[in-house]
Amino acid sequence: MCGIAGFIDTAAPSSAANTLRRMTDRISHRGPDDAGHLTDGPAFLGHRRLSIIDLSALGHQPMANEDGTCHIVFNGEIFNHAAVRPALERAGHQYRSRSDTETILHAWEEYGDSCVTHFRGMFAFAIWDRERRRLFCARDRMGIKPFYYWQNGSLFAFASEIKALLEHPAISANLNERLVSEYLTFGYTSGDETLFAGIRKLMPGHTLTVDLASGAPTLAIRRYWDVPAPAPQPELRSDEDWIRELRHRLEENIEMRLMSDVPLGMFLSGGVDSSAIAALMKRMVDSPVKTFSVGYAEAAYSELSWARQVAETIGTDHHEVVIGMEDFFNALPRLVWHEDEPIAWPSSVSLYYVSQLAAKHVKVVLTGEGSDELFAGYARYAFYDQNRGRADAYQSVPAPIRSAIRSFLATSPLLSADLRRKALHTILGRDSDVRSLYLDNFYGAFGQSERDALVHSGVSQADSYAPFLRYMDNAPGSSLISRMLYADQKTYLVELLMKQDQMSMACSIESRVPLLDHTLVEFAASIPDSLKLHGAESKYVFKKAVEDVLPHDIVYRTKMGFPTPLRAWLMDKRATPVFDLLRDKNGILAGFTDSAALEQLLARHQSGQEDGTDRLWRLLNLQLWGEMYLTGRRDRWWDGMMAPAGTASAL
Repeated sequence: MCGIAGFIDTAAPSSAANTLRRMTDRISHRGPDDAGHLTDGPAFLGHRRLSIIDLSALGHQPMANEDGTCHIVFNGEIFNHAAVRPALERAGHQYRSRSDTETILHAWEEYGDSCVTHFRGMFAFAIWDRERRRLFCARDRMGIKPFYYWQNGSLFAFASEIKALLEHPAISANLNERLVSEYLTFGYTSGDETLFAGIRKLMPGHTLTVDLASGAPTLAIRRYWDVPAPAPQPELRSDEDWIRELRHRLEENIEMRLMSDVPLGMFLSGGVDSSAIAALMKRMVDSPVKTFSVGYAEAAYSELSWARQVAETIGTDHHEVVIGMEDFFNALPRLVWHEDEPIAWPSSVSLYYVSQLAAKHVKVVLTGEGSDELFAGYARYAFYDQNRGRADAYQSVPAPIRSAIRSFLATSPLLSADLRRKALHTILGRDSDVRSLYLDNFYGAFGQSERDALVHSGVSQADSYAPFLRYMDNAPGSSLISRMLYADQKTYLVELLMKQDQMSMACSIESRVPLLDHTLVEFAASIPDSLKLHGAESKYVFKKAVEDVLPHDIVYRTKMGFPTPLRAWLMDKRATPVFDLLRDKNGILAGFTDSAALEQLLARHQSGQEDGTDRLWRLLNLQLWGEMYLTGRRDRWWDGMMAPAGTASAL
């Protein structure tokens, strides 16, 4: 796990080498063990190394091929590199190290741009070919490792994190107003654009080439992989066969990700995903597995007791950290800086603290991300499937009656607030279309009318749901469940993986996701819907595959989903600095929001009239992101939102 940065500049000034060093220094947290830089004509490649495989100096990057005509910078791990190597050696390639980096470079020499199809792992890399004057870049299939880029005229720049790009004097930080609508709705953006104008993401499963053969850089992007659409008729196999093969694939992918020359451990939430990986991992190693968990002082939001039960049952070397309100808000500003864009979910803060804990003991952790998006683990899948099935029948009820029912549910004092909220999420309180019943219900913090009232009409507002719906409508012949899973894998999951990468790398540790090996993703897509949602049981096939290694109450307990006591904290009098920041006339919110609409939202929340937690979280993170990157006031917040005034820490 490392950090990469670099640029191609046909008109590079004499100071370009210093620029490259500033770019890599800015992401030194991604690789504190070593740094390397290459200047080769118009190409400038930089690397920060976190040593995991082949700890010798032979793993130093940028790494050259045998004759020095090609160089690579690489972030990630190729877990099958030892299996790919023999064919390359038979073809005549000479190895000088045991590193997977060298396998990528030789595979590219042998197979060209299609080399990526030979790799199983997580990766983002760039290879400069001096003779062909060509830069080849690639990102792994699921988007586990990040790759950002910027292009204008004679300059193309890339990096593992946006903050490194901003060290280049030609690149400045400006708000991409067109994405404000999508951000306020989802908390993240799902296309290749970022909230920084002009800075883009190379999308998962894509390669990028920069060709200088004709002089000015010519950019070409190609998709080399996508989640396969399920067959119209699932393969005829017994339930036991599907379950048995899934278990075999789980064990294979976990064992593959134990490849390391340094200590490794496991993030343990106490849910079935991380618990199953820890239990299977325990069977594959000789020494005790180190597990790490995070929780809150507020017991109702803490899963520590469940994690502790799992650790005691399977016998791990367990470690815990408990965080409170001040810990959370004091870390938040610098974590927004680490994440480059506003933080989508409060659990990013928890992830940072458990990463910080793990970094005291190990350099690599396994995590349980991906199971919900592969096997339909979120309640929204079954909820929408069921309500959509009832929607057509409900539409036969006369419109005035439906309107009266909705009004009653929204205002009647005869209903408890909790019952009212639940009823309004069903077809009784929603329109039957996918935007209302699914996206507004489970993704959108702001409804369109409230968002339109809050954001000035002069700000360009693209359709916030269009990117998600483009993915959901990608395979119209597939089942509804398959389409929902595919859309989440291409949007929601990519953001989760970015969070996982940035928060762990902020603490200089590598995180690995065994459930997201592309071969397992392809297999999961072929499993019948009935084995994912089996009656009322979500993730049925996954739970059946691991139920022999865990206590029954762990496998089948109600999913908590890493909750945070944010709602309670935002009702606490200590949250005054949060509301002061939201009202700050010098922040970026003041530039495109209606102050009266914002004040009304704050007042309704603080009075308890309504729960504005999700909307306030979106706005707070956008405001903090502006402070970190746009207003020049980063030092004001670096020590935290609740920290005493004083000298800001060095970045």
